[in-house]
Amino acid sequence: MAEHHGWSGRTVGVVGAGQLARMTCQAAVSLGIRVRVLAAAPGESAAQVCADTRIGDYRSLPDLLALADGCDAVTFDHEHVPGDQLGALEAAAVPIRPGRAALRYAQDKLAMRERLVSADVACPRFAPVTGLADVTDFAERHDWPVVLKAIRGGYDGKGIWVCETAGQAAEVLAHGIGLIAEEYVPFTAELAALVARSPYGQGVAYPVVQTVQRDGICREVLAPAPGLPAGLARQAQSMALRLASEMGVVGLLAVELFQAPRGLLVNELAMRPHNCGHWTIEGARTSQFEQHLRAVLDLPLGAPQLTAPRVVMANVLGGDDGDLYERLHHVLAADPALRVHLYGKPARPGRKIGHVTALGDDVADLRERCLSAASYLRWGTADDPGYAFAATVGAGAQSFATPPPSASGGGAQPFGGKKR
Repeated sequence: MAEHHGWSGRTVGVVGAGQLARMTCQAAVSLGIRVRVLAAAPGESAAQVCADTRIGDYRSLPDLLALADGCDAVTFDHEHVPGDQLGALEAAAVPIRPGRAALRYAQDKLAMRERLVSADVACPRFAPVTGLADVTDFAERHDWPVVLKAIRGGYDGKGIWVCETAGQAAEVLAHGIGLIAEEYVPFTAELAALVARSPYGQGVAYPVVQTVQRDGICREVLAPAPGLPAGLARQAQSMALRLASEMGVVGLLAVELFQAPRGLLVNELAMRPHNCGHWTIEGARTSQFEQHLRAVLDLPLGAPQLTAPRVVMANVLGGDDGDLYERLHHVLAADPALRVHLYGKPARPGRKIGHVTALGDDVADLRERCLSAASYLRWGTADDPGYAFAATVGAGAQSFATPPPSASGGGAQPFGGKKR
């Protein structure tokens, strides 16, 4: 156990200093846990709020070892630390959680798909491809379009290409990166099962949520997933807990799923706090960030149950300017029950710079309120056609088709003021 010179708690090192690390720092306060982050620059999201910030490079073994010195556990804001560095940390007896063997399946999509198949977990049909002949052969067996994915490094729609023709596939292959081909899956909903596992082997599962994606970016999370049959929800939770156990995951595991005609298909894995769980800060008895800290320190895990019948979260994306303060004023005045989280990140078009959460009974009303606020924070108007949606969930479920949103909620007033 590390010595802390008058500090009786525990210290967790976090590689990376984005918004996930920032919200982890906030969750650590109530448990008396100290967080140290490795940031690339002092202005990064978590570095703004973490007193123990080290500036360095996540690819540098000396920087990683310096971060780990005196920490009781080291965890991750992202999955990009090279495998060799992870192996060297383990060889130096650094308690990294999750470990290198588990993280491999979040870093390498081919390894992840092969591991899912060996675990008898359904996923989209896939094959590694190195040339156009491989892609066209895959298309002959599974039809066009073909989804090409970068084996390493993709996120938020980056590193994913939906190819309708061989010509489009050839353009992607010209990038010269490692790729897998996957079948294009028609689905009724995108879901996520978020679970946590401790070194002791305790596990908990959050309610399965529906995620609403646009342009490869998660825009909304609906908890619990509307219309999802209870049996499918239990299947997703059990499968996620089994994967966490069999892969040796310590901490959070987010399993992104397609609800497809042939059943649930695993699309992606992430072994850290995840965008699909931001709603848990207000919407669950234990937030995903506190749960992750509990797990990596082998503390008893917290209750994952909802604090309200329905919870909706919407991401706030960057617009054409970064001055949010006046717009925040109007959002808070118009809907006092709405919870706003801003990450301290410079606004760039399409970049995630925050999220908003609403709790209640009526999922359609909650979506309208969240999307109105997210649109207003981005553009200065709650009537943004870019936030209009039409999402359908599983068989026999309610179909949503909401007009351009306007401010609502108990006692709320319309958004006002001018866009700055």
